[in-house]
Amino acid sequence: MRRMSPDVPLLNDYKQDFFLKRFPQTVLGGPRLKLGYCAPPYIYVNQIILFLMPWVLGGIGTLLYQFGILEDYYTAALSGGLMLFTAFVIQFTSRYARNKSVTVERMLTTNILAEEDEHEFTSCVGAETIKFLIPGKKHIVNTVFHSVLAGLVCGLGTWYLLPNRVTQLYGSAGGTVLLFVFGWMTLCIGEYSLIVNTATETATFQTQDTYEITPLMRPLYIFVFVSVDLAHRFMVNIPVLEQMNQILHILFVFLPFLWALGTLPPPDALFLWAMEQVLEFGLGGSSMSTHLRLLIMFIISSGTVITSYFIPSTVGVVLFMTGLGFLLSLNLSGMSFLFRHSVTKHRVETKSKTLPSGLEKQFTWKEFLFYIIVLVLALLETGLLHHFAGFSHISKSSPQAIVGYILMILFIILWILKEIQSVYIFGIFRNPFYPKDVQTVTLFLEKQTKLVKIGVVRRILINIVSPFAMIAFLSMDSALQRLHSVSVSIGFTRAFRMVWQNTENALLEIVIVSAVHLLISSTDTWWNRSLDTGIRLLLVGIMRDRLIQFISKLQFAVTVLLASWTEKKRRKSTTTLCILNIVFSPFMLLLIVFSTLLSSPLLPLFTLPLFLVGFPRPVQSWPGVVGTTACVCADTVYYYQMVPSLTTALQSAMAAGSLGLILPGSHYLGRFQDRLIWIMILECGYTYCCLNIKGLELQETSCHTAEARRVDEVFQGAFEQEEYARVCSINEHFGNVLTPCTVLPVKLYSDARSVLSGIIDSHDNLKEFKGDLVKVLVWILVQFCSRRSSMQENVQKTENKGKASLIILPALNSSPQPESLEDTDSLNSENLDDWSDDIFGEEPTIKKGKEEKDQVKVLPVINLPIPGSVESQRVGNHSTSTVTECSLYQAVVLGYPAVDKGEQEDRTYIPLMEFSCSHSHLLSLPEEWMSNCLPNSKVKEMRSLFPEDWYQFVLKHLECFHSKENASSIVEEIAKDRVLKEFYVHAVVTCYFSLFGVDNMTPSPGHILRVYSGVLPWSVALDWLTEKPELFQLVLKAFRYTLKLMIDKASLGPIEDFKELTDCLEEYESDWYIGLVSDEKWKEAVLQEKPYLFSLGYDPNMLSKTETPLRLVLPRTQGSLSPQLPVERLFSYKKNFSISLLTLGMYSQKGVYTGRVLTLQELLIQVGKLNAEAVRGQWANLSWELLYATNDDEERYSIQAHPLLLRNLTVQAADPPLGYPIYSSKPLHIHLF
Repeated sequence: MRRMSPDVPLLNDYKQDFFLKRFPQTVLGGPRLKLGYCAPPYIYVNQIILFLMPWVLGGIGTLLYQFGILEDYYTAALSGGLMLFTAFVIQFTSRYARNKSVTVERMLTTNILAEEDEHEFTSCVGAETIKFLIPGKKHIVNTVFHSVLAGLVCGLGTWYLLPNRVTQLYGSAGGTVLLFVFGWMTLCIGEYSLIVNTATETATFQTQDTYEITPLMRPLYIFVFVSVDLAHRFMVNIPVLEQMNQILHILFVFLPFLWALGTLPPPDALFLWAMEQVLEFGLGGSSMSTHLRLLIMFIISSGTVITSYFIPSTVGVVLFMTGLGFLLSLNLSGMSFLFRHSVTKHRVETKSKTLPSGLEKQFTWKEFLFYIIVLVLALLETGLLHHFAGFSHISKSSPQAIVGYILMILFIILWILKEIQSVYIFGIFRNPFYPKDVQTVTLFLEKQTKLVKIGVVRRILINIVSPFAMIAFLSMDSALQRLHSVSVSIGFTRAFRMVWQNTENALLEIVIVSAVHLLISSTDTWWNRSLDTGIRLLLVGIMRDRLIQFISKLQFAVTVLLASWTEKKRRKSTTTLCILNIVFSPFMLLLIVFSTLLSSPLLPLFTLPLFLVGFPRPVQSWPGVVGTTACVCADTVYYYQMVPSLTTALQSAMAAGSLGLILPGSHYLGRFQDRLIWIMILECGYTYCCLNIKGLELQETSCHTAEARRVDEVFQGAFEQEEYARVCSINEHFGNVLTPCTVLPVKLYSDARSVLSGIIDSHDNLKEFKGDLVKVLVWILVQFCSRRSSMQENVQKTENKGKASLIILPALNSSPQPESLEDTDSLNSENLDDWSDDIFGEEPTIKKGKEEKDQVKVLPVINLPIPGSVESQRVGNHSTSTVTECSLYQAVVLGYPAVDKGEQEDRTYIPLMEFSCSHSHLLSLPEEWMSNCLPNSKVKEMRSLFPEDWYQFVLKHLECFHSKENASSIVEEIAKDRVLKEFYVHAVVTCYFSLFGVDNMTPSPGHILRVYSGVLPWSVALDWLTEKPELFQLVLKAFRYTLKLMIDKASLGPIEDFKELTDCLEEYESDWYIGLVSDEKWKEAVLQEKPYLFSLGYDPNMLSKTETPLRLVLPRTQGSLSPQLPVERLFSYKKNFSISLLTLGMYSQKGVYTGRVLTLQELLIQVGKLNAEAVRGQWANLSWELLYATNDDEERYSIQAHPLLLRNLTVQAADPPLGYPIYSSKPLHIHLF
């Protein structure tokens, strides 16, 4: 992503025109009066008529009422009936036009963007005109429902705006006229959006309106205003209701502006937000991880309040509130799962298949027993104190006041213990007790020992001491003596539940109420006279939440101002906005206060200091289920691997208080190497927390890198301080939205990349490579056969175990064969591609040949920048195809011999041979690997490569014979078996030949990379090998092991003896996965947590410097010189050639070979807390900008990197399709027991 120049607009030209057409349509509720192209006048006239139709129908009823012909309710019924009939006519006309119209295929035009919304109108009432004016409903049910709703809106709206009624409220004729005119404008906007054409709302919550909920938004708010007026009509003599009705009549006029600005939420968001607010502040619950859990918990909690109202006994009420408050604060889903699992455990064979990963460790029967004991003790304490303690108003010497003193002391202690756990106090001053220079896990754990002990003490105080102390305070309150009181049922049900649901906040609320009681002892004050303790706690809880939101929003607004002012690219354009914000700062404060009261995000338009009040929405900010969508890629697997260990580390940190106060809607950012982890708290309760973990992309774009660098700076300033630094230093990055908290020891992969120049291109190393490859091949094949025989013995016993085994082995003396390979070996022409004229093409071409029975999988093609082409057969697991390779995968092949199928049949005969040892069958290779494809002359020529001493050593150290009697003698006999050895000689030689092809010279680095990636050169043994996928995988593994061995020998030193080589290969087998990053087995190895992973690669963009002399391409002239000669040898031939000598020395070569090693170890992840309001505000702008303004430009201003706001990272962390995290976990329940 490139940096944005200061001239780039916030919206491009096309989007600006699109926005200027859409916004007037939103303001008016749907009429499209700005089309962007020439349309007939009747299009605009028809829209105006449809827009004013409700006013005309309502005006008829209003006139009849004003003339005294009809009563007000008959007027409302008449207007509603006329609107109902009109709505049905409009909807069925639209449906008839859609059924009548014929789809006409348009010719392609050059300007698609200009033509995409154009229509061809033929007449005033033509089908195309009606379809344009009245798009109609998707579902027939909505056609009826919305028509009925339109009639109700018109009828009640007419009743609501009757002039006589408005005059009675205000007593002013001028005000009545204004409210009547603009009020009917509001009704017309609502009706048009409901029944004619729905406008795109700025307050968009769902990405797709599947069930047509958007048309219900504006009528819903009209009903809310009308309902208050109806209540005032039928409930007279209530001054508060009359004042509210007067205020709402004035606000009714401004509804179109609130709709256009997106301040009022759509119905679905309003429903979820209202349930969250009532559940949290009215019922003492918490935001839930899913919408279904929210709905269920809301119903149960509401039922608890209603039930407590009807319980006849005060003791019963207190016990009921205490018990239900405790149970509802637990993770009931986890408990119910444990119960179901224990009931059905005997029916399930494997526990791991039914139990989710990690849940059996998170919730145990010990915890269940602990909860039972706590519940019993809480009920006993509540019942005894309520029954025997005396009830009196709080005074300085009452028992309740004494408990209040204890709670104050307890609150101060807990606050101190919590601040000690984090790296910063108040986010400003560095904690002197926190370890300095934290870089290694061992050092951190040593320095954190005291903090861990303090965390245990704090957890005991929070989980056990504080709840019982608060229960004692509540149980002795005198208000519990009043039965059948709505305020007592609501207030104390919430209070008894908050004790467990959110202990720290409940403790703060009770401390504030106790302090206010001690300061204001007079009973004549409104606080003490009109409110009981439960309602006081409810009000304090709301004020506490809104105060925290106000501070966060104010900090976010100041950060946006500073970010705009310090950004040099747009300083000229943002200076005016910054000055206006300063001049109108009182208005800005009012805007922030209004946003705080609604608990809605403060929306910075385009992330500029141009603030709007976003519509209220749930804490999660997104409508979908958490963790169901992510932009999965190859790097996702690393987040999958680390999440279980990260969850365990978060469990300890949250229990100790290192992450501060845990509340639903809190956001945290973790950082390790190139990984960024986004953590969001979804739900909190007694000893548990539910969260969502997201992994951000690893690719290094400029925006991503710029913000990641700032994140590193923030964490380094906090955690990597020198020991001699000041005791209480100040956070240098206080204005940033990220505040460091702590570091977490997590078991994950560290990624190390190295350049292999000087190792893989060393002639000596490559020469040793060939010798080591034969040894590794022998070891791999012997180990495979030993494991294979062990598995077969475990499945079934061989009946003829004592008999001599017969195998098929190529005869040593077969029919005469020519010495030349060209005379005997040929390749089937069906496996070759036709030669292409473009041999320098960059794109590989694949020609599908005849499918074999056992095909080998085609691996991904690696495109490298060196020109040329070659036809190589690339193989993998189960399929084969001929691939035209380019770059380093190229080798010049001038031609292939023709195929003589008859000659292949006369090559050799296969006699039956007997093993000389009865136990040799335990190490025999599969029969399909015994066939011969090489001429005997070639086998004899390459036989000297077979390391017999190494072969004997490997056999004698096999573990499969150690458990048997006379193991040493058995091994000696097997080692002396000539037939078995010959079999291994043929197999190893053939596999070795297939890896290097016809040219048996020292391999080049490019050849190493090609074979490592599964691209083998052509040879007569290639088809023989690719037809045996299992053998091919073993050969490929041996080749990769040999490469890793070559790198280790060059880095760590040579191998001393066979024992050290065996140990090295066994380590590769058990602790390493050596392959390609793109392999599926690589992902499996990561998930299985292999200790080490290695991959060979090639970076064509890196420059490497080398001292290897340049080689000149010389023409063949007199003398027997090679076409390519090192420069240093040219001096002796200077008189024979007329050439220019080059200067020797270092030179740059584009493209280097790289090695990547992943090491699994416990490392430290730095975690910081993000400003929750900054995240919500930027996500609200993202939703507005993409869903309404459709500004999906990848280079738009609001996605550009900024070190203070972390805009790019915040956009990435949003849920798809607006964001693009590469990993998103399902809700994870962490037990803080």
